[in-house]
Amino acid sequence: MDTTTHAMKDGAVTDEFDHAAGAYDRLVGANPGYHAHLRVSARRLGLPWDGTGLRLLDLGCGTGASTAALLRALPRARIAAVDASPGMLEAARAKRWPESVSFHRARAEELTPEWAREHVGGPVDAVFGAYLIRNCPDPDALLASVRALLKPGGRVVLHEYSVADSVSARAVWSAVCWGVVIPAGKALTGRADLFRYLWRSVLEFDGRGALLDRMRRAGLESVASAPLPGWQYGVTHTFVGRRPNGASSGALESALNSVRKGAPNSAPGGRVDEL
Repeated sequence: MDTTTHAMKDGAVTDEFDHAAGAYDRLVGANPGYHAHLRVSARRLGLPWDGTGLRLLDLGCGTGASTAALLRALPRARIAAVDASPGMLEAARAKRWPESVSFHRARAEELTPEWAREHVGGPVDAVFGAYLIRNCPDPDALLASVRALLKPGGRVVLHEYSVADSVSARAVWSAVCWGVVIPAGKALTGRADLFRYLWRSVLEFDGRGALLDRMRRAGLESVASAPLPGWQYGVTHTFVGRRPNGASSGALESALNSVRKGAPNSAPGGRVDEL
């Protein structure tokens, strides 16, 4: 990985998000499908009963776009939204939320089951992480934390850019970044560091297969992915998995299968790699 990119993940990225927080909603709002795609990934959690009685974690919540997507998909769930950036959290908290939504400042990879007991009452039924894992200095530490926070059988969705496996996706990503994202980001925030980092970090991040393998190594099962539509097809994906649940896992497996679209492609060993 590029040393500059990796070094930014240890703190500078958080500072850059603080700086961009005031303009962030305008930037992502200009991205066709940004909010709709988050709602698609939230629905791919496949949770029942509008979330009644369920505890969810929204890791890397930013200004609350992913939190709003979860609330739209699961309006009766209890949602704890977490971010390391004070500026992004301030922007999120300034919006109107029901009492079932709370915001917390923390680094996602440092959360523990003790933290979950204190802040949400125990292990969670699902974790949602949008544009998160790529920004963590240690993606494996994040996944280990996620697994520990989940109930047995609990589900995880990662909504993330992944272009390493596709020459065309890499070309589209670079064209969009240099033609739109970086100039617009600089115009709205006064500097381009965060947006140049975004471009590089996506190019350097795991391909789809590598991230699925990383999730398996973390002890997650039933891992799978699906693309998102529009210009981001092949660029942005939903990655799903769950914490193993032993003999009681059949019902959850059926629920996961119910949100898979089309005939799944099975990999060796009975793995399912596509939703």
